[in-house]
Amino acid sequence: MKRLHGKSALITGSARGIGRAFAEAYVREGARVAIADINMARARETASEIGPSAYAVEMDVTQQGSIDAAIASVVTEAGGLDILVNNAALFDLAPIVEITRESYDRLFSINVSGTLFTMQAAARQMIAQGRGGKIINMASQAGRRGEALVAVYCATKAAVISLTQSAGLDLIKHRINVNAIAPGVVDGEHWDGVDALFAKYENRPRGEKKRLVGAEVPYGRIGTAEDLTGMAIFLASAESDYVVSQTYNVDGGNWMS
Repeated sequence: MKRLHGKSALITGSARGIGRAFAEAYVREGARVAIADINMARARETASEIGPSAYAVEMDVTQQGSIDAAIASVVTEAGGLDILVNNAALFDLAPIVEITRESYDRLFSINVSGTLFTMQAAARQMIAQGRGGKIINMASQAGRRGEALVAVYCATKAAVISLTQSAGLDLIKHRINVNAIAPGVVDGEHWDGVDALFAKYENRPRGEKKRLVGAEVPYGRIGTAEDLTGMAIFLASAESDYVVSQTYNVDGGNWMS
């Protein structure tokens, strides 16, 4: 039997990138998946491309009303919620002396507050259903250490790791497992933007930073979204029932903890 047969999943920021790869993997494993994204047109397009087991849900994780409406929509569409993946996130970088309050507030609003309050809404629904559930937060190797130009993003992902630990300890009594994935460098649209910012602040040509960090990965190459799907399936399935409050590095050996 498929590992997620009959399960209902909600993945934030899943119209593209890692979130989309997770959605495709969950559908292959038998789940019904809500493609939740602030870009509804792209979410609809992605859901259509994945197939009838995927459907689009408009969701802005910085707005409580939008979070609550998205959860309610999933319950109406799929009869409940079994799996949440908090994938929506934003990146920025700057030297300490150039960080703006606007950038700080925006990153924490999406990466931390969005994760916390989406997790809270999902947990309330899962508790009401009384059948447990799985919550997977997307951390990062950036949450394991500081980086000179990436102070705010690193801090948000460290907060995600901490929230995962606390929420996992609190919610396991309801048989809701909360765990996280910490990717390393993952190729795609996101890292193209990251590379452009490094090019600006480190005076590099476009593409050089991505090439350099990819070459430093012990596995021998930069990661792909598909490299993360095995862990995402494991943490969403019954195979991880005894796993609580953990953050798993899936980074080709970049970081050991």
